[in-house]
Amino acid sequence: MGDTYFTIGMAGHIDHGKTTLTKALTNVDTDRLKEEKERGISIELGYAPLQTENGAHVSIVDVPGHERFIRQMIAGVAGIDLVVLVVAADEGVMPQTEEHLEILQFLGIEHCIVAITKIDRVDEEMLELVTEDIRDRLEGTIFDGAPYVLVDSVSGKGIEELKSTIFEKLKNVAFRDAYGSFRLPIDQVFTVQGQGTVVRGTIYEGVVQKGSQLTVLPKGQKVKARQIQVHHEEQDQARAGQRTAINLGGVNKEEISRGDVLVASDHFLATNTIDVALQLINEKFSPIKQRAPVKVHVGTSEVMGKIVFFDRNELEQTNEEVLCQIRLDEDVVVRRGDRFIVRRPTPVETLGGGWVIQPKGGKYRYGEETILMLRDMKEGTPVDLVEDVLAKQILLDAKLLIQQTSLDEGKLGEALASGIADGSIIEISSGKYSLSKTFIKLKDEMLERLQSYHEDFPMRIGMSKAELVQTFSSAYPKPFIEYTLETMAKQNDIRKADQFMALASFEPHLPKQWKTRMEGIIAALEKDGVQAKKWEDYVAGTPVPKPDISELQAYLLHTGQAYRFMEDTLIHRSAVDLAIAKLQAETESEFGLKEAKDALDLSRKYLIPFLELLDELNITTRAEDKRRWTDQGKR
Repeated sequence: MGDTYFTIGMAGHIDHGKTTLTKALTNVDTDRLKEEKERGISIELGYAPLQTENGAHVSIVDVPGHERFIRQMIAGVAGIDLVVLVVAADEGVMPQTEEHLEILQFLGIEHCIVAITKIDRVDEEMLELVTEDIRDRLEGTIFDGAPYVLVDSVSGKGIEELKSTIFEKLKNVAFRDAYGSFRLPIDQVFTVQGQGTVVRGTIYEGVVQKGSQLTVLPKGQKVKARQIQVHHEEQDQARAGQRTAINLGGVNKEEISRGDVLVASDHFLATNTIDVALQLINEKFSPIKQRAPVKVHVGTSEVMGKIVFFDRNELEQTNEEVLCQIRLDEDVVVRRGDRFIVRRPTPVETLGGGWVIQPKGGKYRYGEETILMLRDMKEGTPVDLVEDVLAKQILLDAKLLIQQTSLDEGKLGEALASGIADGSIIEISSGKYSLSKTFIKLKDEMLERLQSYHEDFPMRIGMSKAELVQTFSSAYPKPFIEYTLETMAKQNDIRKADQFMALASFEPHLPKQWKTRMEGIIAALEKDGVQAKKWEDYVAGTPVPKPDISELQAYLLHTGQAYRFMEDTLIHRSAVDLAIAKLQAETESEFGLKEAKDALDLSRKYLIPFLELLDELNITTRAEDKRRWTDQGKR
């Protein structure tokens, strides 16, 4: 499975053994909160890592089962790839479990396993009856046809079988796309002594790097990822599917709340009007009137709003999908395709759920015309479909675009031509396509990375291209990175020097902190001329740190202010220029060692390396014991 990340949800009725089962699988007790221990119920979401043998990284989330904590469950499920429904053998399916199942279905969970727990509490015959009853109750739900595993968390029966069933199931789960723009819906905010503000959540898409500049939406605060933790271990990056905690710089705990979304690009918008495709629960409820207040759960946010219909004045139970709009009291951050749940605020009950057709809904007239427009929008225009796929996959050729959009060749061609014409789509080398906004995003990230590199290493001519490419290779395909670099060089945003990259406006310079000390070292080197001492003699006793001394030496060589004279010696450029002028004035077009010695008055220790340096710089050429001035060296 390689470097992939999955989240598994433990769902089910209170007291059916979810926390104990999680502990049996992972050796982690997710019932950590003192209050939970005292009350014996799971309130906050507890996460534990499941060790696998095949390279996949799996988190198990123990979803609270109590009705009062159902909103917590919705937030937890929103980031889940596979759900394990926990049903106690001595109790069977409970009414609240059925509500959980509908929520799971509305949230688009497709992969399920049924774990029948506490099997040691019932006899063989009772276990058969209970299993049959559970199968009947789950018929027609997403768990219809799901594998069943019998376990007892206390004795450990069935735990290994459950693990192998989980790993088998995960082989068919499409893992979250690390190539999308980073998005993390926040479900917890807290402070850590001496660290500041920390947010926690499951990454829906993309990758976040330590040091990344991020934005908290909908408020738009700019923050920095100072530290990243996955399962309490510090990491340099975290990616889609991982449960992570991020220490944020530049913001107070009071400025962020659960439901906010952490993003790394401007691909996301805050909206208070969403056009949706709504599926209703499978049982009777009091009709919902036009503009009735509803509570919407999307990602980790929970917002009040009004439901607006365009083809009816009240909504009764129906199996048909209803196309409508929800006008929210507060902004949320959603994308087309995001799943949501709608609940009635009083009496509290789940009404249904579905997906967002259009994140930024407009004001539409009541009537068939709007319904047809919403239906078309639901299908998506060909350009929408292409842009949706490219936003996730970043770089695709026509064949893969046809596979992923289901458009035929002609329709795809028209969509690409239209996108290229209006500048939203760009063609990268040999028929591969990407989005302009993805190019702009990567370009901005690269400029930011180079700026940061120049601040850290002001004396270097730039960052090595290989290192720069490597920095972004986990989030972007390599050909796209190469294209972006080439385009940036053509547009004079960056400058290429050999294998190094730098901002076009950057020139290597001495760091402010050590400038005076370093200028002293350079002045001493220049003063000694051709008869320079060893490099270590110039830097002995200086307070400048060793790494900066190495950087200074490389800086003098790279910028041509000094030359490597002998293995452990540098010579200042001005000394070389003076000696060349002197030698040219006192020799003919061809000269030998004696003439050079007379002209420069140097011992062999310095004379031989100096003449070899002239050969190396192509100022002279040597033939046997004579040297000739080249065109470059002629007066």
